[in-house]
Amino acid sequence: MELIPAIDLRGGCCVRLRQGDYNQETIFDEDPVEVAKEWAKQGATRIHLVDLDGAKSGKVVNGEVISKIVKAVDVPCQLGGGLRNTETVLHLLNDIGLDRAIIGTQALKQPDWFREIVEAAPGRVALGVDAKNSMVATAGWLEVSKTSAIDLVGQFAGLPVAAVIYTNIANDGMMQGVDETTLQDMGKLADLGLPIIASGGVTTNQDIVNLLELQKKHAGIVGAIIGRALYEGTIDLPEAIQLTHG
Repeated sequence: MELIPAIDLRGGCCVRLRQGDYNQETIFDEDPVEVAKEWAKQGATRIHLVDLDGAKSGKVVNGEVISKIVKAVDVPCQLGGGLRNTETVLHLLNDIGLDRAIIGTQALKQPDWFREIVEAAPGRVALGVDAKNSMVATAGWLEVSKTSAIDLVGQFAGLPVAAVIYTNIANDGMMQGVDETTLQDMGKLADLGLPIIASGGVTTNQDIVNLLELQKKHAGIVGAIIGRALYEGTIDLPEAIQLTHG
C-alpha cells in the first residue's frame, strides 16, 4: 500500500483545513517546496498536492509553486483542485510534469467530458470523490450533491482511471481516525474494480493497519493519503512505510 504525504496549498503556503473549512486553517510551512523534498527524503514514493485556492475559484491558482515542487522532487506528484477543462489538465500533465491530475467537481457535473479526458490521458487522471454522509461534495466542498459516491464511481468503472481518491469530509483534518462506515464505503468502491486511495482521517499507525486489513478483503485498496497527522507528528512516515512492507 502506497502512503502519500499531502501538501495542501493556499496563498503559496503549506496549510491544513479542518473538514474542508477555509475558516479553519493552520499554516504549517511557508515553503511547500522544502516540505515536498523532506517527504521524498523520508521515503515517500508520491506526493499529493491540493490547490485549495484553485478548488474554490475553479482554476489553478498556485501554479508557480506546483511547478517548483514537481521540479524539486524525483518522485511523481499528483494534483487536485480547480481542474475544470481539458487545456488545464493536459498542460499540467504534459508541460508542468505532473504524474496525475485529480478531477472531482467536473466528473460529477460533466461525466462525458471526464470520460474523454481519461481516454486522452489513460492512467494519468484520477477521480477525486469527496463525500459527506456518502454523498458527493463539490466546489471545494462548498456544495453537497444528490449523487452517492458509489453511483459516481460506478459510472466510470472499466475506464483507465488512475485511481479513485475517496475522502470522507467529516474525518478530514480532524485527527480522529478513519471510521468504520468510511472503511465499509471504501470496500464497496474497491469492488467496482477501480484502484482506491483512502484520504481524510488517517491519524495513527492503527488507521494504516486497519486499511491493510481491509486491503486483504478488497485488493483494490492501493494507497492512503496522510496530511495533518504527518505535520502534527502522530504518524512517522518512515515507520508507517515500514508497516506497509511488513
